[in-house]
Parts: sequence; C-alpha cells; structure tokens
Amino acid sequence: MAFGRLERTQGPQPMSDINVTPLVDVMLVLVVIFIITAPLLASSIRLDLPATDAASLTEAPRFVTIAMNKAGEVYLNDKPVSSTQLADGLRQSARANPDTEIQLRADQSVPYGRVVEVMGVAHKAGLSRIGFVAEPPKK
Repeated sequence: MAFGRLERTQGPQPMSDINVTPLVDVMLVLVVIFIITAPLLASSIRLDLPATDAASLTEAPRFVTIAMNKAGEVYLNDKPVSSTQLADGLRQSARANPDTEIQLRADQSVPYGRVVEVMGVAHKAGLSRIGFVAEPPKK
C-alpha cells in the first residue's frame, strides 16, 4: 500500500456461462403440470356404458380378391368367372357383409377400360371399398 493512495479492487467479472438451472426447474414444473392434466383432458365425461352382445364385432372384415390377367380374364377368389358370374358373386358378398373390401389385382397390360368395367360391376353389386394391390419396386 502506497502512502495516501487507496488500492482499487477489481469488481466481479461478468459471467460468461449460461445458467440452465432455472430453465430446468421451469421445464420440470411444466412436465408435472402436463402429467397431472393429461388424464383430465382425455375424457371429461364419465359414462357407465351398458354391455350388449350386438355391439361386439365378432367377424373380421372380409376380403374378396379379383384378379385380371394379360388376356383380360377375370378371377374371383382365384376361380375363373364370366361377367355375370362376377356380378352374382359380388352381390352375394355384399348381401353377406356390406363392408366387404375388394382387393383388385390387375396385370400391367390390362386396358384401363377393362379395369373400370370390373370396378363398375363391383359398385353396382353394392361394394364400394376397393383396394388396388401392387408390388413394391425391385431393387
């Protein structure tokens, strides 16, 4: 210490690190709030529903396959059929289960008009769920 002089001390240096402790605290509080409120939002109305056998689904959805080869021949469930037999078979499937899905497999060379014709027969029979089956590209 020099005579007549006061020594200056360095003040605190600015902190260059980010303090993440408050951020973690806030996030944990939010997580707890969401954990508590999520079950309340899922079902706000508590019901005691009656039990019945009529509401149970005992049968899995049915599928009917229609295949068309290069020559334009139509197969219903892997059996060759004519146009009238196809319409009759699809009507029977629609009467048995209106939610029956048609899986349509057609060769690439089948004309588009023939495919649309078969789709029209299915629609007239009462079946509107049609899925097109295709193969994934070969690598």
